Amino acid sequence: MRRLEKLGFKALATTSAGAAWALGKQDGELTLDEALDHLRMLCAATDLPVNADFEAGFADSPEGVAANVTLAVDTGVAGVSIEDWSGVSIYPLSLAVERIRAARAAIDASGQDVLLVGRSEGFRIDKVSIQETIARLSAYADAGADVLYAPWIVDLDEVKAVVEAIAPKPLNVLLHHPGVMVGELAAVGVRRFSVGARLASYTWAAFDAMAVSVRDKGHLP
Repeated sequence: MRRLEKLGFKALATTSAGAAWALGKQDGELTLDEALDHLRMLCAATDLPVNADFEAGFADSPEGVAANVTLAVDTGVAGVSIEDWSGVSIYPLSLAVERIRAARAAIDASGQDVLLVGRSEGFRIDKVSIQETIARLSAYADAGADVLYAPWIVDLDEVKAVVEAIAPKPLNVLLHHPGVMVGELAAVGVRRFSVGARLASYTWAAFDAMAVSVRDKGHLP
């Protein structure tokens, strides 16, 4: 976080995958307490706003999501992302909407100025249609999400369709691969982007390559 702040970024985001890898775990294996400790550490390390990748809220029920979002807000984050993937399957739309509505109510009750990001994983995991993804994101917007996000949508025509469907609320787009350009996204109306686990995955790939070179060749690459 401090390195990114020094590089001039104005807002930062956590990655559940990166946090899990740092503890020797796989994405999705963090406990609620581990996630909250991670958020406290990062918020204490920077004065910049931090968006929390809060996975599915560490609960299935709307009541559980609300309770855990309250804990996340207390860590000092400026945004909380709630996704509709349980780790096993996509939540039914009605339940997913109630979960977003519960998160919204928890943030409002806290009195803190925290953004709620409604995140849909269907396009990434189940390869659902762009129309179904738009329907979900629109429902999450109506339920109180401030920002909408569906990872892996990078086709500019599809991105534009989502932007127009959820307007005036902003869309977050994942820089999924090097060919995804911020300038092109901005030109079709995207106002927010993130890199997900990419910084962490590239870093660990370089670490592994250096370690293997020392192990097998006896020198740094």
